[in-house]
Parts: sequence; structure tokens; C-alpha cells
Amino acid sequence: MSQSSTAIFGARRDQAFPVLAEADIERMRRFGEASAYAAGEHIFEAGDVSPGLIVVLAGKVDITQDGKFGRRETIVTHGPGSFAGELAQLSARPSLVNAQAAEPVEAFVIPSQRLRDLMVQEANLGERIMRALILRRVGLLESGTIGPIIVGPADNGDVLRLQGFLARSGQPHRVLDSKTDPCAKTLFEHFQVDPHHLPVVLCPNGRLLLNPAEKDLARCIGLLRPVDASKVYDVAIVGAGPAGLAASVYAASEGLSTIVLDCRAFGGQAGASARIENYLGFPTGITGMALMARAYNQAQKFGVEMVIPDEVKLLGAATDGARYQLAVGDGETVRTRSVVIASGARYRRLDVANLAEFEGTSVHYWASPIEARLCGGQEVALVGAGNSAGQAAVYLASQVRKVALLARGGSLEASMSRYLVERIRAQPNIEVLTGAEIEALDGEAGNLATVRWRDRSSGASTTRPIRHLFLFIGADPNTDWLAQSDVALDARGFIRTGSDIASAHGVMETSRSGVFAIGDVRSGSVKRVAAAVGEGAQVVAALHAFLARDGSQAGAPQV
Repeated sequence: MSQSSTAIFGARRDQAFPVLAEADIERMRRFGEASAYAAGEHIFEAGDVSPGLIVVLAGKVDITQDGKFGRRETIVTHGPGSFAGELAQLSARPSLVNAQAAEPVEAFVIPSQRLRDLMVQEANLGERIMRALILRRVGLLESGTIGPIIVGPADNGDVLRLQGFLARSGQPHRVLDSKTDPCAKTLFEHFQVDPHHLPVVLCPNGRLLLNPAEKDLARCIGLLRPVDASKVYDVAIVGAGPAGLAASVYAASEGLSTIVLDCRAFGGQAGASARIENYLGFPTGITGMALMARAYNQAQKFGVEMVIPDEVKLLGAATDGARYQLAVGDGETVRTRSVVIASGARYRRLDVANLAEFEGTSVHYWASPIEARLCGGQEVALVGAGNSAGQAAVYLASQVRKVALLARGGSLEASMSRYLVERIRAQPNIEVLTGAEIEALDGEAGNLATVRWRDRSSGASTTRPIRHLFLFIGADPNTDWLAQSDVALDARGFIRTGSDIASAHGVMETSRSGVFAIGDVRSGSVKRVAAAVGEGAQVVAALHAFLARDGSQAGAPQV
């Protein structure tokens, strides 16, 4: 164990880097293939797909990261009984680190598919391995010295967009402020970058991207791979929020071939929650990102194929063993026997003329540590009166000088959980302004300078020097992509299911046989994380029933 790993992983380093007993190694052998490496041989490099989980029988393997000025820094040295790998090996994604044989090595390699088999068939051993893989990823995230490098002004909207995408995707990354960081200048000179092209992203494989879209960045770092148009899935799930991830875990664990698609990142709106305290089983609360990351990793453990970020554009009929096909991304097609729509809702925007000018730099729709760092020591305004608004206000109050919480209604109690109302009242730096609505935003070059709001009862206006505004004013159903898909919607655009549809078999089925809707996008659903997870579990029974009726069921239910 190197000093570097001790510093990064702290008290949990023994769990992150366990030494397996001989009996455990023997149980793992049947999942792997024998391999040997000569002293100095590069086993895998950052940016390349690793052969799998490497269990060391003899010799030593150095795990390194590429540090500043081209120097490689050792994270940990694996000896006999240790294994090399982290979460990337679970889904055959490109490695985040380098592995090199420090001396002649005897080992066996467990490829990704067999690693997932091990997780299921050897539950106790699989639990220890999964914990180690997760802790290693957490350590890499916390180190802040690995992964793609974003270069640009720290407060630039596109820098924040790319940084937010990588953070919500659980990907380690670095941000170099082009105004202050000397390493940024070195990169500019090496790649001959025009400052007008900022931000740029340097991927681990050496490619340089100029202000990329999230999809392009995901492809460069191996998060997003081409869809196999020849494969027919048992179920395609559109949306990777709590409902979609729950459905994927239960479907895949019961033998259904499952693919999940989302146009942004896993976690949905729940992933942006600063702290969820009323979710069953977490008495001390849990961040939305942590909860959703666990679900995402759990889905991958059962072999769910993730296509994120990639946008579904159309739901249509198919032939040759598939009932439906989804038009995805750049001309790609997903073929499937059934579809679960869990596309959730999109953030509602203020009706202010110049709102778009400040979105991404000064107007935010979630409150993560990225936004909090921008607001340190400042007064911020937050609009909303639901639980998400309350969670965000409490979190921001711990990071900023003052939070002005604006609510259109006469009180918070009508729409916010009591525990949050009480906590807000207990925070000395949260000012609650009921019956208030935003009137105007003012600033220049995309940076907010002042916010003006109006008291709805008196008509009096107030203007304050506020540079960051947070909006939690509800959401509209994300169903525009269904416009030509013959899926019945209610008057507000939510998907009608169950008793609303004469032909539906069960409460989750839509107007199209074999197409189901769950979570926030479903008309009449309860807008809570627990309810979404429950619907994700419930819909799998309906999937089994449909596939049995349809005569195309690949896996049998295990209930």
C-alpha cells in the first residue's frame, strides 16, 4: 500500500484494497482465465478498456495516475491476494488509471461479464468486491487529479455544464481555470488552442475536444457506446431516474435483457437533491446523488446496458422479433419487445424575458457543490416552496452568507414537509419571503447582477444585488418526444395509464400494448422518490405478464 492510497482512502483503505484469503481466490478462479505479465509490461492504460478484474497470484502490479508534467504517480501497489480494477471493470468501460507489472506477475483475469456472474453467484464475496470497487471510485473522485481535464474560465457556463455532467455521471475529472492555472497555459501551447474555443476538454485517451456537447464528451471517455441495432431487448427503459433505475434493477435481476436510455445523466431530479431525509431506511438522510449512484451501480451489477446520455426521439413499431423500436441519437435504433417510459419531468422556467441570458452561469436548477462554490460568502435567491426547494435552501444556507427564499403562496406548510419547514425556520441566514414573485433580472455578459421581486399583496418591489438565482418551481412532463407515438396523454401532458385506458392491462400500461409508464411522467403518480421506486418494482410484474401474453418472454419471473 502506497502513501498516496493511504492519504486518499483513509480509514477505509483496508476495505478498498482487501487481501483475499486463499479460499476466496479458489472460489474466484472458475470465473477467470490464467494470465502472466513480464516485469515492466503495461497491463492497461488510462483511456483503454481493461481486460477485466486482475487477481494477482504472484508478483506486484503498480496502479498509477498521470500527474502534472507527465509524471506518473503511484496510487497503490497490488501484491499476491489483491485485485486490480474499479467500477469501470464492471461494465467494460475505459480505465481511469494505468496498471504495470512491477515484477513478473502471475494472475487470472475475470472479464466484465464473468465479474457480474461472480457478483450474483458468490453473494458474500461479491459484496466485498463491489464495496472495494465503489470505494476505489470514490477515492478517485475525491482525489481530483484524474480523468478528463476541462480547461476554461471557472465561472463559464459551458465549463459548469461539462463539470456538472461529469459530476452527475460519477466520473472523476479536473478543472483548470484558464485565467489563473499555469498548467492551462502549458496545454494551450502544446495543442495550439485558440482562447476563443474555450472551454476545451482533454480526454484520457489524448483527444482534445473544443467545447463539446455532453454526448461527444461521453463518447470520448467511453461512457457512451454504439447501440447494437441487431439485438432485441426484452425491455427498453426510457429515463434513468429513481423509477427507471428501480425498474432496470428488478427487470435484469429477474432475467430480462434490459437497456436504459437517458438524455442527461442517471439520477433524474432526485439526483440533484442535496439531502433526502424521508426515504425509508436512511434515518440520517442521504444525498440524492449517493442514492442514485448506488442504484446505477446495482443495475450494472445485474448486467443492465446503459446508454447515457442519448436522447430517444421517437417510439415506433418494429418487426422481426421486436414489437417496438426507439429512434435514438444520431440515426441509431433500439429494438425491444416492451417499453417502460420513465422520462420524468423537465424543470419549469420562470416567465422572465431575459432568463436564458443567465442560465448556466447565474441561474441554476439544482444546488450541488459545484454551484455552492460559485456562491461562497454571497447572498443568493431561491424560488420555490416544495421539498426540493427546502432541501436546496438548507444546503445552500450552510455554504453561503444568506438565502432569500421566495414563495408565491402564503406559507410553506401547504407544499413542504414539516421537518423541512422547521429546519428552514431554524436557520438564521434563510429569509422566507412568502407571496413574492420574480419581476426582473439584470446583469451583463451572462452574469447576473441584481434580482427584483414583487410582493403580490402590496405590489411593492424589492431589488437586491444577487449574482446567483436558484429555481425550484416544479416541473412539466417530459413527453414532447411522444408526439407521434400514439401514446395517450392527459390535458397537462402526463401519460394516461390503467383505468384511464380501456385497453390497458394493469395500472401501469399505456394506450399502446406493451408500453408502460412509471414515475413522475405518469398521470396521477405520487411525486416522491419512494413512490417512483415502488412503481419501478411494480412494473416488472406487468412486464412479465405482457411478455407471457405476447409469447416473447425470454426470462421467467422470480418472485
